[in-house]
Parts: sequence; C-alpha cells; structure tokens
Amino acid sequence: MRQIGDKFDVLVILVFLLLVSTISKASVSKEGFKQCEHIVKQWASSSLDLEVKDDKHVLQNLLFFLHVPRTGGRTYFHCFLKKLYASSLECPRSYDKLRIDPRKPKCRLLVTHDDYSMMSKLPKDETSVVTILRNPIDRVFSAYEFSVEVAARFLVHPNLTSATRMSGRLRSKNTISTLDIWPWKYLVPWMREDLFARREARKQKGNSVVASTNPYDMEEMVMPLHEYINNPIARDIIHNGATFQVAGLTNNSYLTEAHDVRHCVLKYQSLGDYVLKVAKKRLDDMLYVGLTENHKESATMFANVVGTQAISQFTGSGSHGDDAANNNSEQRSSLLESDFDNTYHHNNSSYEKPSQISSVERGEVTKENMTVGKLMDVYESCISNLRKSQSERRVNSLKKISPANFTKEGRRQVSEALLQEITSLNSLDVELYKYAQMIFANQHKLMLQNKVVTNQQYHGFDELYSAFSWEAISIAVSVLFVLLFAILFVTAKRRTSKLKL
Repeated sequence: MRQIGDKFDVLVILVFLLLVSTISKASVSKEGFKQCEHIVKQWASSSLDLEVKDDKHVLQNLLFFLHVPRTGGRTYFHCFLKKLYASSLECPRSYDKLRIDPRKPKCRLLVTHDDYSMMSKLPKDETSVVTILRNPIDRVFSAYEFSVEVAARFLVHPNLTSATRMSGRLRSKNTISTLDIWPWKYLVPWMREDLFARREARKQKGNSVVASTNPYDMEEMVMPLHEYINNPIARDIIHNGATFQVAGLTNNSYLTEAHDVRHCVLKYQSLGDYVLKVAKKRLDDMLYVGLTENHKESATMFANVVGTQAISQFTGSGSHGDDAANNNSEQRSSLLESDFDNTYHHNNSSYEKPSQISSVERGEVTKENMTVGKLMDVYESCISNLRKSQSERRVNSLKKISPANFTKEGRRQVSEALLQEITSLNSLDVELYKYAQMIFANQHKLMLQNKVVTNQQYHGFDELYSAFSWEAISIAVSVLFVLLFAILFVTAKRRTSKLKL
C-alpha cells in the first residue's frame, strides 16, 4: 500500500513538472512572439514612411532592374537594356560586372539579383525601379530545375573534389560564374554535392535501374522535388523569395535588421503580413512591373514605358558611350550560367556564346537611331537566339542525369498534394503576385489610353496638315493662274502696241 502511495506521489510530481514546463514554454513563446512582432513592426513602419518621388512614371537618371530569379529578367537585360544602355553605363554591381571597377562617380543602369535594400546605396530621388514577377508555383519549379541543370554540368568530372577545384580555378579568372550570383551561389553547390552523392550511391549498388517515371521523383538520379522544397535552404531562399526580395529582406540584404526580421517571419507566419504590405508598396512605387506569364504584353509595355523614355534621354546626347571600346570588357566577363561553357564547346560546337553574337544582333549599332519599333524588332530576334542557346545548354546538362528530364508534361505528374504544399509554403508570394497582376492591368490600361491620345493627336495633326496642304495648293494654283493671266495680258498689250507702230 505504501509503495502504491509512493508511486502516486511520483506521478503527481511528474505531472506537476510537466505542467510547469508547458506553462514556462508557452510564456517564453509568447515573449518571443512579442519581441519578434516589435522587430517586424518597427522595420515595416520605417520602410513605409520612406518618401516617394513625385512622379513614379518618369524614368530617372538611374534605372535599377530588380531581377527576381527565374522570371525571365535575363532576357530583358540582354534583349532590351543592352540595346538601350552601353556597357560603360552599367553599374559595377550588375551581375555580369561584379569584378569590374569603372572608376567613375555615376552609372545609369543596375541589373542585379540584389534585393530592394540596394536602394539604401543609391540616390533614391534619381532612381527608377522595375521588376518582373512570376506565378510562384512555376517559379519554384523553375528554381528547382535550374539548380539541377547547372549542378549537373559538374558531372563531367570524376568526383566532387575535381569539380570543386575546377570551379575554383574558373572563379579566380576574370569571369563571372553562376556560382558568384545570389541565390545560385547557395543553391548550386548544395545540389551539386547531392548529385555526386547519388551518382556514387548508384555506382556502389551497381544498379542503374530507375523505378519512377516521374522526373520530379527520381531519387536514384536527383533530389526529389518534395525533398527540395522542405529543405531548410529552400525554405530560407526559395519560398516567398519574391516577397522578401522586393521587401529587401533576403539573406543577401544590405539592411542590418534583415536577418532578425526574416527569422521572425519564418518563425511566426502571421508576421508575414507586415512584409507583404511593404512589398506591395514597393511595387506601387515602381516605374514598371511585368509578368512572366504575360510575356508579349509585358515586353510591349516595357518597350513603351521604359524604352521610349530611355531613347528620349539618349537621343543626341551621345550618352550611349563607346560600344566598340566596351566590347573587350564584355568579352572578359562571361554571362550568367557560364560555368561549363568551355566544356560544352568541346561537346557541342553549335552552341553560341553571347559574346559571339554579331553586333547587329546585340543591337549596339542601332542605339543611335533606336525607336520603339526597332527596339521590339531587335528584341524578337535576340530572344529567339537566347532561347535557342538556353535550350541547347539545358539539353546537354540534363543528359548527364537521364532519364530525369524536366518538361511541361513531366510537371503534370506532380501530385496535387505536393502542389498544394508548394502553394502553402509560398503564401506571401501568391498574394504579392495577385497584387502585381492588378498593377499590370492598370499599367496596360494606362499605356493603351496614352496610345489613343497620341494617335488622336497624330491624326488631328495629320488632318490639320492635310487641310492646310490642300488650302495651300489651292492658293498656289490661284496665284499661278493670276500670274499667267498677267503675263498673257502684258504680252498681248505689247503686241498691240507694235502693230500700231
């Protein structure tokens, strides 16, 4: 009986301790939330209080292209902005010029994966910001596929050590590698290590049979998508990446408080509403917001909103710079995704590096006489070349992890449950994308209205000019007839005078 009493006492003590521990943890958690809420609110308040320039629709002296990864921004850079701005006008933080020191106080174009915190380094009143957003689900797929694609290029090496050494030698040269660029400098090495580990595991098993036909779930060949999206690295960089980038809170941020704010939002999801509110305001203040899915309309709008003003600024100013002199610096600096281009040249001689594209295709010779119409023509030609080279590079990369092959048809094999999980993990980006769609619709409507006004003015001038022309012709004909009559009259009078004599 006494033993039973002792056991009961021990049980009571354990329950009491468990209760105290639970209450203590709840108290600590509540305090932690309050502290985080204060940190996030303070940041959001200071961000929303920043002054905005009077007219956001006017292109300022400096254009900052905030390139959200996997939205098609690279196409805009090479097929639009490279046609409008000379290489000498690019800022040193542009992602193809990370190691170039222009030794000059001013620049006109900054194209980078840096987040909005970069604005703290720029003259706010003289800077216009543009960006492109993409459907968050598609962007996650694309980030996963690109991480695998670039990492697979390293599989030409016998082991990870050899691949790491080679990439180190490439980075020591005066070239810009994908491994230098955020976020790929984190994502690619992670995926590269995983690919080598899986290849080694296949060798040890001596079995190359792949059980799954779903390219997003071939664990023998590549990290499955469900594993990728739940990894802490993906949670920190990929999910809600557009919102954090537009808000200026990535792990690449220049803000000292960015780490604490991001940590709090990742820990307490309800605090994400403050970040979303700031990101929406950032979009409101931008000169242009494009959508990857509305490719044609976005390109046309970019040409009319940004291209028109850039052309107007540079017309007759000579500000395009000396393109011929800058070609050498561009050739010394490779473009994104160039880690193993030399390897590809040995295996695929048809692949054309961007530096080998003719000057006409690059648009450099057309800058002086550029118009919106010519800009769109050059863009269409340029994008065709880029897509071809990107497709060839992708095919060569994915051969190394065959039969894993990422296609639109392959995406249809991804389960609805996994798609829902991706949607849930990117709830902030989903809301921001909806907001961007609304901004895009308003921008498109405004562009069409401006076109109508311009056309009406043009037609009005044309009608006025036409009426004026006919009136002028009538007067001229009348004057001509009067002069002819006068000449005939004088001539006849002279003949009459001679006859009299």
